[in-house]
Amino acid sequence: MDEITKEHQEKASRQLVMVVSLCMVTLLFAVFSMGTGSSETLDVKTTMKIMFGIQTPSELQSDIIWGLRLPRVLMAIIAGTALATAGALMQGCLGNPLVSPLTLGVASGAALGAAIAIILGFSVYPDVAIVANAFAFSLLVVAIIIQLGSMRSVSAESYILVGIAITFISGAIVSTLTYFATDAQLSQLTHWSFGSLSRPTLEDTIWIGAIVLCLMPTVLIFAWDLNAMSLGGDDFAISTGVDPQRTRRNILILSALLTSVVISFTGLIGFVGLAAPHMSRLIIGNDYRKLIPCSAVSGSLLMLFADTAGRTLFAPVVIPVGIMLSIIGGPVFMYLLMRHRGGVM
Repeated sequence: MDEITKEHQEKASRQLVMVVSLCMVTLLFAVFSMGTGSSETLDVKTTMKIMFGIQTPSELQSDIIWGLRLPRVLMAIIAGTALATAGALMQGCLGNPLVSPLTLGVASGAALGAAIAIILGFSVYPDVAIVANAFAFSLLVVAIIIQLGSMRSVSAESYILVGIAITFISGAIVSTLTYFATDAQLSQLTHWSFGSLSRPTLEDTIWIGAIVLCLMPTVLIFAWDLNAMSLGGDDFAISTGVDPQRTRRNILILSALLTSVVISFTGLIGFVGLAAPHMSRLIIGNDYRKLIPCSAVSGSLLMLFADTAGRTLFAPVVIPVGIMLSIIGGPVFMYLLMRHRGGVM
């Protein structure tokens, strides 16, 4: 028994070191990202001196650091954390590793809301038309799924099928609206769908970060329930005192909030919610008490890396982070899976 306990403690220590190391790498990369861009006068060293008050910046340098780079880097960390956490929650509660906010229809609902605001000019809150519609319609999609899930005959697999069906329906409506859109409206909708971290201001980023931070403790509360559901399915979870139906409903609501509060500002960013939890499982295992924090940090690092690459590879042209995530993340994700499985898919 002592040997088993010692082995467990050593494993937990190794996992903690891995998560802390990931946090340090993310922090260092955030510093590097702050000093990286198309401006020749703002390298990493100069940027750090200005941020810590050692060097007095010019007006242009101040605008670039505080008005452009800082909100972007913070938004990358916050968005990566939120989307990766939402993906881990959805995969856990539905028992399917291929589930993500895109799969379940949250993103398609946001796209429908944005299309209605841009093309039809209708919004639930005209002052911030696109953001308000994207947020409201993404939550509406989840409300429909939860309503169907309240029926006793609906299983975890049915949630996924309903999400896919809603994705197709929303896509069809968006395509119809796009057909009748003007060139300006079509351009605006296409640009929104790429997913970009340049849209939120510093004030927006602070509010989004505060909301995500408030939701994270609730996320960690569900780690035990997710462990019970993943170990032996619904029957085992019920035997441990967990209500699978209520847990799925609450987790879907929580995941939708985490996803909606980000993509309503940034546009569609979908790859992080799928890839980051998988990458974290290769590092940390399937214990959701550790998997959720690791996924959050991995998502932040992945988002930072993709955004920094998009800003620097073709500078001064900036490639939206949604595109860069697919270009960079897809092959890396495939490599990790093939390496983990001994080269056989």
